This record gives sequence, C-alpha cells and structure tokens, in this order.
Amino acid sequence: MSTEARPAFYALAPGGWRDYVTLLHPPYTAWHLSYVVIGACLAPHVPAWRLALTVLAFFLGLGIGAHALDELNGRPLQTRIPRSVLIALAAGSLAGASAIGIVVAIDVDLWLLPFIAFGVFIACAYNLELFGGRFHGSFWLAAGWGAFPVLTAYFAASGEIRGEAVLAAVFAGLLIRAQQILSTPVRDVRRRTVSVTGVIERTDGTRVPIGPDTLTTANELALKFIAAACIALAAAFLLLRFA
Repeated sequence: MSTEARPAFYALAPGGWRDYVTLLHPPYTAWHLSYVVIGACLAPHVPAWRLALTVLAFFLGLGIGAHALDELNGRPLQTRIPRSVLIALAAGSLAGASAIGIVVAIDVDLWLLPFIAFGVFIACAYNLELFGGRFHGSFWLAAGWGAFPVLTAYFAASGEIRGEAVLAAVFAGLLIRAQQILSTPVRDVRRRTVSVTGVIERTDGTRVPIGPDTLTTANELALKFIAAACIALAAAFLLLRFA
C-alpha cells in the first residue's frame, strides 16, 4: 500500500485552498445538512427563513467548527492548515452558529437554547475527546451527527417535538451508525495501514490478489450512495414544501 494514499476518498492533495475543501468533509457535511432539511420539512409549517438560518448554523457548527476541532485533534486528514487557523475557524464558526441559534430561539422559543448548548458541547467533547473520550463513542456520534440535526431543525421550525420528529431522528441516527461501521475499516486502511497482502481463492480455481482497494472500494461506494440518497430525500422534501 502506498504511503501517499489519501486519508479519505474525498481528500484533495494537501496544501493551499485544497486543505480547506478537504476539511469540510464535503459529502459528509452535505449528508448531515440533509438531516437539517428533512427535520425542518417534517414540521407542520416551515418558515423558509428559519430553515435557511438553521442550515447555515449547522454548516458553520458542524461543517466547519466540528471538523476544525477534529483536525486539531491528531490531524486525521493530514492537512497543512496552521493550528492557530484551525482554532480560529472552530471558535469563530461555533460562535457564529450559536449566535444564529439565539436569534432563532428569541423568535421561536427559548427552549431552543438547550439545543444550542448541546451542539456546542458535543462538537467540542466528541472531536477533542474530552472527559477521557467518554463522549466519543458510537452512541454520541449517532446522537450528535444524526438525531440532533433532525430534532433541532424540527424544533426550530415548529417550537415543539412530535412523534414524527423522534422517528426521523432514529432513522438519522441509525444511518450514522451504518456510516461508522462502513467507514471505520476504510479509515484504518487509509490512515494506519502500511501494506495489504494476500489472495482470494475462488471455488473455480481463480486467484484474486488482495490489495487496499479490496478493503475500501465497496464500503466507500456504499457511503457515497447513502450520502447521495439522503441528499436526494432532502431535495424531495424541499420540492414538496416549497415548489
């Protein structure tokens, strides 16, 4: 296995502006933002401006802030972004997301403030592995990156949580768990494996060499399709509510 293998299938060659694109984890950020759209569009009424602000807040807090913190903690994407810039990106984007949330909370319901507090907390606790990594497990990934966007967007749109929102949050959380199961062995191969060797022997006598692609291609293709499916579902909800 080449030591020059990219740390993720969406990672660009390191250096310059490409590092900032890689930092966004584009397919995963789009996937999680689709949960925001789905959650909001499930609400009885969907004020367009509130949905737009909620999407922007999650783009800042999750797409930029959480990912900057993750890169700060061990450089998993191997970018060359200076540490001071990562800190500034994380602090600025989380502050911006919180400010947007507070504006929406004042207009909708102040009970949105606990959602905001949880979002900031889980972004820091999960990605920086605070408290001995207690909030870095599978449950918190599914809750923070799956269920939380759905519930927050629904509450921001409607000022309440109903059964359909809870079920949609379960759907989102389960998909994030599937994402983790698929991506964990891929990350292991891409980021922590020096070489992969071996052979697959078929019943018809053919022999297929085993390489890194053997262990990553199918999982990554599945991840791409799941991300695309969630984005398509979110687009369908937007058309249903606003077309």
